[in-house]
This record gives sequence, structure tokens and C-alpha cells, in this order.
Amino acid sequence: MLNRIFGLETEYGLLVNEDQPDHSPTWFAHKIRDHLFHVQRRGVLDLHHRGHDEPPGNGGFLTNAGRMYLDMGHLEWASPECESLSDVVAADRAGDQLLQDAVHELGLADQVSLIKNNVDHETDATFGSHENYLVTRGFPFTRRGLGPFVTFLVTRQIFTGAGRVGMAGPQDAWIQMDRLIVPRGATMRHGQQPAMPFQISQRADYIVNDFFEWVQQNRAIVNTRDEPLADPNQYRRIHLLLGDSNMAEVATALKLGTTGLVLQLIEEGHAPRGLELHEPVETMQELSQDQERQWIVRLQSGKSISAIDIQEAFLAAAQEHYRGQDDETDWVLDQWEAVLRDLRGDYAKLVGRVDWASKLWLLETFREAEQLTWADPALKSLDLEYHNLHQGKGLYYGLMEEGRVPRLTTDKAIALAMDHPPRNTRAFGRGELVRHLLASGLPVEAAGSSLDARFSPSYVINWSIFQLRGQEPFPMPDPFKTYAKEVRTHLQTA
Repeated sequence: MLNRIFGLETEYGLLVNEDQPDHSPTWFAHKIRDHLFHVQRRGVLDLHHRGHDEPPGNGGFLTNAGRMYLDMGHLEWASPECESLSDVVAADRAGDQLLQDAVHELGLADQVSLIKNNVDHETDATFGSHENYLVTRGFPFTRRGLGPFVTFLVTRQIFTGAGRVGMAGPQDAWIQMDRLIVPRGATMRHGQQPAMPFQISQRADYIVNDFFEWVQQNRAIVNTRDEPLADPNQYRRIHLLLGDSNMAEVATALKLGTTGLVLQLIEEGHAPRGLELHEPVETMQELSQDQERQWIVRLQSGKSISAIDIQEAFLAAAQEHYRGQDDETDWVLDQWEAVLRDLRGDYAKLVGRVDWASKLWLLETFREAEQLTWADPALKSLDLEYHNLHQGKGLYYGLMEEGRVPRLTTDKAIALAMDHPPRNTRAFGRGELVRHLLASGLPVEAAGSSLDARFSPSYVINWSIFQLRGQEPFPMPDPFKTYAKEVRTHLQTA
């Protein structure tokens, strides 16, 4: 892709496989994190407070330049900066594998399952899958400028959604009851609450605003926090939290690749006009919950149009302006076209490429074989098992073993991404730093309550800067630059 930095942040659920467990999911999360840093020594822990909820030792950077940490008690993996879709898919899968390997080494595989989804079916809480895209500071980051982008994001769930059984309850007490959506095709449970057989997105029910700054309350289609993690005079980071965690490699690559191309269309003034949605938040939920999968939306102009038609309009613009730009762009355009074509036919054609379609096919096959209704709790269990990272148990991996899942990366590439960062971004220099710290004998773990450790740690590492005790800060404001030589020179003088 042209001049784009990608990143993914994934929050993982932990399912304790015992009726009366001795430990909580949070306890297991701490054990897994500690194993990665203290036993496997894959990285260095933060020695400083990153925020009120991130004390020293909460997490840290790995040798692959990504970051593993705890977020509100659950594990989260932030990929290193990637300039290609192949790198970011490998980095995403590397995070999965790092955590699952730790579970196996700890002997906990029978006690706890790592779940890469967005919904806790017990508490109705939601886990995030956050996307990051680097754009220029001149990007039209206004309500008007972002109108086409919102339309694209709301409708892309038809191929990026991970699917779920059921629906979320009302989110946040301030939402008015008369604004709750009763989806087409839903049945009434006890004469009151609509029951939802299946919807295409896990995250859609939890998005309640079009634009907002914070990520834990009032979740928005576009997060407006201005935190570029780079030179703020040159760059802006588009931070998205509306998407689902994907198991399928094609879905992950399409999610990031199509979004990157649409951002390019907007940057260069080529985005389709006149497609702004009438009510984006409600539309997002209605599309996800449409049992007939007609996916008809209403525009601000009053016109009704299908989500597939909207996606085809963005595809046509990208085809016109970016076909031949590079091999990766052409792959995205080809796959985007193929997926949209197949969405007009039998959804089973999308098994292995689109997560909601893969999950629905599995659930329907099982439901028909066992003659179950959608209300049967066994279907929610299978829903979770689709996202199980244990390759001997996860239903996605079962599809892979059957040859139904096209691969974009390889086991060798994933293994490499577990230890090494991409070689063409800022991540490479950060990886050099982490390896230096691990080999140097400097304290790389949070050191209790000593005043020296609390007020003058031996190092501080952030995404765009680091500092060793006694040395000047070393800024890394350009994510496209590796800083490899500069970091090595700096470390030699330390």
C-alpha cells in the first residue's frame, strides 16, 4: 500500500473452563503476561507509569517492537508499525501465537481458553479491536470531510464482521429507550425484549456515537483523539474502534487494505460524493441485525440504497485511481471485488474469507444436524469456540485443517514476527533497543518501591521516543524511518 502505516490492537477474552475455578480470568492474564516477560524474556516491562490505570510492570514492549499489556484486567496486544498488509497480518497472528504458546508452556491449556472475539456472553461486556492508520496532518478531519469515511466504515461490516449469536442489551443508562432498534426478523421474547438469532457484527451493538474522543464510554464510529504517536506537524493517526476481531486472514487484510485505500481517496479528493448516511449509528446496528441480509440504508438525500452498492461505489473509485499502484493494492482491489460479488449470492461461498459467513455456515450446519432452535445455549458456546486460539479446539482452525481457509501468511512468517519487527518502519529501531536492554544487564522489570526505580527508572520506552537513564531523550518522530543506525550509535554511547 502507498505511504501507509498500519497497526492493530487486540483485546482478548479469557474463558475459564471450570465450573468452580480457583482463579479469576484476571489472575490467568497476570500469569500469562509474567511468563512472557519473566520466563520467556521476550521483552522489557515498563518501569514508569503510563497512565492512572497503567502502573509500572503492567506491560511492555517485545523484541518484535509490539506491546503486550493488561487493559482493565484482560490481555491486549498492539502490533508494531507495519507498512504492508502481509506484515500486519503476520504481526496480528504473532500476537495470537505468543499468548497461546504461553498458555501451553504454563500447563494451563485445559483450564483456560484465549478467545479472540469482542463479546463476553456472560456479562455482555465488549472487547476492542482497534485499528490505526497514519495519514497526513492535512487530512480533512472534519465532520464534512469524514462523511464519506463514516459511510464506508458503517457498510464495510458486510465483509469485515465476525458474526455473533444474539444481541447486546441496552448500552449505557443514558440511551433513550425509544431509540433502541427492533431489528427486522427478530422475534419477541416474553413479549418484551427482541431476540436476535444471528447478526454479522460483534461490535455494532456497542457503538453509540458517530464521533467521540474516548474509547471506553460513548464508543464512536470514528475516535477523535488526536494522538499521532509521530511528528504532530506532519501526521495524524486515525484510530478506529468500531471493528470486529477477525480470525480469517483475508478478512483482516481486507479490513485494513480497503480502509487504507478509502483514506487515500479522501486525502486526494477522489471519494464518491452524495453517499452520506441519514443516521450512521442506527444504520450500523440495523445492517448488522438484518436477518434477511438485504442491507438497505437511507442516505441524507432521502434515497435508499444497499450497503453492497455503496461498497461498489468506493471500489469503483479505487479501481479508477489506484489500479496498478502496487501489487498489494491490486490484490486488495481484486479481493474486494470478489467478496462483494459473492455477497450478492450464496453466503457459503465466503466461508474461510469472511468470518461471519464462516461462523454462520458452521452454526447452521450444527443447528440443522441437531435440530436446535437459535435460542439453544449450545450455539452461543459454538460462537465462542470459533474464536478459540487453541488450534486443536478452535472452530476456525478446524476450517483451516479442512482446507477451507485461504492463507495470506505462513507459519514461518508468523514465527519470525513473534521475535522480529518489520525491517522497514520505526519498529525496527525499537526492536534493536529492546534487544539491547535484554542483553545489557540493566533492570528490565518493575523494581518494587525503591525511590530510585520510582523516580528515575533505568529506561523509558514509548512509541515515538525513548530515554536511558543519564542520556538525552531519543525521539523517533517518523514511523517510516527505521532509525536502526541512529539507535545503535546512541546505544554505543550509553
